[in-house]
Amino acid sequence: MSAMSSSSAATSRQGTKITAGLVLAGAAGLSLAMQHEPNFASMAARLPTSGDILSVGMPATEPATGIKFPQLCNGYQLVGQGVRIKYVFVKVYAVGTYMDPIAMMAVKKGSDADIEKALLDPTYPRTIRIVMNRGLSIEKYTAGIVEALEPRMEGQELETLEEFKKLNPPVDLVEGAEIEMTIRGDTLLYKNAVGGVGSLKSKRFMEALCDVYYGSDPASPTQKESVMKGIRKL
Repeated sequence: MSAMSSSSAATSRQGTKITAGLVLAGAAGLSLAMQHEPNFASMAARLPTSGDILSVGMPATEPATGIKFPQLCNGYQLVGQGVRIKYVFVKVYAVGTYMDPIAMMAVKKGSDADIEKALLDPTYPRTIRIVMNRGLSIEKYTAGIVEALEPRMEGQELETLEEFKKLNPPVDLVEGAEIEMTIRGDTLLYKNAVGGVGSLKSKRFMEALCDVYYGSDPASPTQKESVMKGIRKL
């Protein structure tokens, strides 16, 4: 056997071991989930057992902008999307919400009030994904977010607003630029438009951010409506 053939065979064996390990780990995770949630078995049956999970399902199209959202982001499932409109007609960006189906198992069976309460609670993990529909200066983008957050924070932990600004490099946003905000309790994991990753920790900031997108006066009413309906379909 040539040196190249030996190397290929070794690589193949290593890949087989890794794949087997991942399958075993996945099976163990499904088994544990089934012990705690009887209805998990039916959901597990719908999960893919091979292939690239990121390609599962057709992307959803935000109707006002035509921007497409993949079904999965950061391990969470898309539940809805909408558009952020300023000055009556300017479609600034499309926004989608991705949530953990397991965390929402009980909530999705409740009333609309139960779902709204969960959406305002940052302990329910999610990713908010923004895709720009037009160019925008980074100053206007951060000013818009801060302007929405500050009154909702009611004077508490306002220093985090400056921390948030620093998560965005001084580079203007172009059409198609993507931003991801992952909320996990009192922690924000932030991926900016140039791919840089950062974080900040503040319970008050997270509660305000949830209210910006899911409260009584949301940044995108169409997104909130879509998310409310989508959670029931998880």
